Amino acid sequence: MITPVLLAGGSGTRLWPLSRRSYPKQFAELTGPKTLFQATAERLSGEGFAPPVVLTQSDFRFIATEQLADTGIDPGAVMLEPEGRNTAPAILAAALWVAQKAGEQALMLVAPSDHVIADSDAFWHAIAAAEPAARAGRLVTFGITPDRAETGYGYLEPGREADAQGVMPLVRFIEKPDVAQACAMYESGDYLWNAGVFLFSAGAILDAARTHAPTVLAVVEKAFAAACADLGFLRLDPEAWSDSPDISIDYAIMERAETVSVMPVQAGWSDLGDWEAVRRANPGTRPDGVTLSGPATAIDCRDSLLRSEDPRIEMVGIGLEDVIAVAMPDAVLVAHRSRAQDVKAAVSALKARNAAQATDFPRDHRPWGWFERLVLSDRFQVKRITVKPGAALSLQSHHHRAEHWIVVQGTALVTLGTETRLVTENESVYIPIGETHRLENPGKLPMVLIEVQTGAYLGEDDIIRYEDVYMRLAGE
Repeated sequence: MITPVLLAGGSGTRLWPLSRRSYPKQFAELTGPKTLFQATAERLSGEGFAPPVVLTQSDFRFIATEQLADTGIDPGAVMLEPEGRNTAPAILAAALWVAQKAGEQALMLVAPSDHVIADSDAFWHAIAAAEPAARAGRLVTFGITPDRAETGYGYLEPGREADAQGVMPLVRFIEKPDVAQACAMYESGDYLWNAGVFLFSAGAILDAARTHAPTVLAVVEKAFAAACADLGFLRLDPEAWSDSPDISIDYAIMERAETVSVMPVQAGWSDLGDWEAVRRANPGTRPDGVTLSGPATAIDCRDSLLRSEDPRIEMVGIGLEDVIAVAMPDAVLVAHRSRAQDVKAAVSALKARNAAQATDFPRDHRPWGWFERLVLSDRFQVKRITVKPGAALSLQSHHHRAEHWIVVQGTALVTLGTETRLVTENESVYIPIGETHRLENPGKLPMVLIEVQTGAYLGEDDIIRYEDVYMRLAGE
């Protein structure tokens, strides 16, 4: 059995405004009805695969488990990184878990959860072909056969001789090249894209870490040993974790180890690193190169992406060529295709202006459901709140605001002080400042209400929790 290790803690900015720090691209539906995280988990499940180990941030833990549940996958472990430290610490933490649960000879397949692979069969065949080398102690990385000169990816230079399964020794890793270098490598046919996918035994990667990254391993071992269980999650120790360097597995180990091999694969892979990559990878791209998503219309357009993420926003493009346009309820991106890699500069500019859109997603996901802000003013705001069947918010109170709840769908079970009562559609309830209260959904369908907040301060941190079934920490 191979244990998939799904890396789901990143928060990339190159797919802004859809991908933001509070809700990154791995949890979004970018190329189909499944999110990238769900598609990755499904691809690495079934015969031959053990339940996956998921590495993610605390803020994303309920999103990850909910999306896995929606696909019918029960994870072996969900490990919470106290803060992002790149891939080396995360992978080593997973290796320690796999070694502890299944032994050091157990194989682990490490995969980012925000990539797309169009041909799953080809990918599975490559994994099977690489398995004997991994069981023999090799550190196997997967290289993608390029179909163009690309400056956005790192490259791999394989050796000339392959084993019976097609696995080759790796000569070197190559950083993202300039245009001339990328063209030369593509034309030579001797180089592969670095997909960031690895297959090795837990013992092999831990042995390599002891040789090439002992400081990183020592910190991770300490954080793993002091980890604590939290509901169904495993929280790595934050104090120990904070001492870990921010370093990738390539820099820490793979570029230094002598036991690295590469397995070439042609599987329709993309890291979806920018909107142009999304346009290319989308199976619905038309013959004229136009990709439409949501309520979008293209008239006499070519080689463009038009995407609306809000059913209330109709996007119409007329006579556009080489344009990327993405509309969200709170932000709109319009860019030339050739500048797709520069979207992160827009995020930096928004951060400099303290614009909430730089990092905050318009829909705030919580373990009990989600809410979105409809109106915000100085002394009042209006939210739409959706509570999942059987879910409950914490028992809480507020110092600075009162709330008025109007149920518009389903039935709410409301606790107000010492009283509890049902509130049905078209009924409302008022929560005075300082009053203890709780909201629950006792039904079998989602419950929706409109919340009107009034007061001198309306921040999300104005909350005192007395009971919380999700055992959230302060500030979560």
